[in-house]
Amino acid sequence: MVGIDNYFNQLWDLFCRMNPQAEGIHRLLAERGEVIVNDHIAFRTFDDPRVDIEFLARPFLKSGYFPQGEYEFPNKHLFARHFEHSDPQRPKIFISQLKLREMSEKLQEQATEFIDQISPETYERDDFCAMGRPWDLDYATYEQLVQESEYAGWLSAFGFCANHFTVLVNNLRTIDGLEELNELLKSNGFQLNSSNGEIKGSPEEYLEQSSTLAAEIDVPFSDGSHHIPSCYYEFARRYELPDGEMFSGFVAQSADKIFESTDRRET
Repeated sequence: MVGIDNYFNQLWDLFCRMNPQAEGIHRLLAERGEVIVNDHIAFRTFDDPRVDIEFLARPFLKSGYFPQGEYEFPNKHLFARHFEHSDPQRPKIFISQLKLREMSEKLQEQATEFIDQISPETYERDDFCAMGRPWDLDYATYEQLVQESEYAGWLSAFGFCANHFTVLVNNLRTIDGLEELNELLKSNGFQLNSSNGEIKGSPEEYLEQSSTLAAEIDVPFSDGSHHIPSCYYEFARRYELPDGEMFSGFVAQSADKIFESTDRRET
C-alpha cells in the first residue's frame, strides 16, 4: 500500500497537470505569506460495484479514514459520501457517483462498456484514483454523454483523478473571508462559478463555498484532441456548530451548484 501522503502528492501532481489554475492560485496566496491547508479532495465515479464509492474509498479506509455524511443530488442523479481521518489535519475525502439506473439505457450501456475495458490487474493498483482515464473514448461519444449528463461526460473524459482540491479559507491570515478571496482571484484573472451566486451556503448552514470555473485544456480522444473543461479549485469556509465543534460536513444544495464548475460553457 502506497503511503497516504505519497498518494496525496500523486493526486496533487496529476491535478496540477490537468488544472493550470492550481499552481497560479498557490503562487498568488504564497506571495502573501499564506500556508495553504487543503479542506477536502473530491472524486467522481459510476455506481457500478466495480468502481463505486466503496471501491474508490478502499485505500483511504486502509489509511485511517472512516465514512461520515451521505448526500443526495436528485437533479443530477448523484449520491455522495464523505470520509474523515482520525487526524483532523488530513483532508476530507468526498466521493460522488452517478446513479446509472436513473439514466438512459444508452448511457448505462456506454458506462458498462467503459468499465469492461478496465483490466483485472488495474483494480489491484493502490493508486487507482490517480490513474486517469482507463478506457478508449471518441469525441462524439463524449458529446453525446454531455448532452444527457455533464457529470457523465466529464467522468468519461478524465476517468479516475481528483476532480478538485479545496483551500480551507479559515486558515488564511491575510484574507478575511470568501468575498475578499473571490475579489482577489477575479482581479488576478481567475473566473468563478457564479451559478446561484459566487458564494454557495451561509454561516447559518455552517459552510460557505466558492470555486473557479474548470480550466479548459486539450484532452486526447481516439479521434484527436479537443479543448474541454477539466478540473477546478474550490474554497471553503467552515463555521462552528452550537456545541463549539467545527462543522465538518457538506451542504447538498451548495455542492449541487459546485458540481457545475465543470460544465461546458458557450463560446
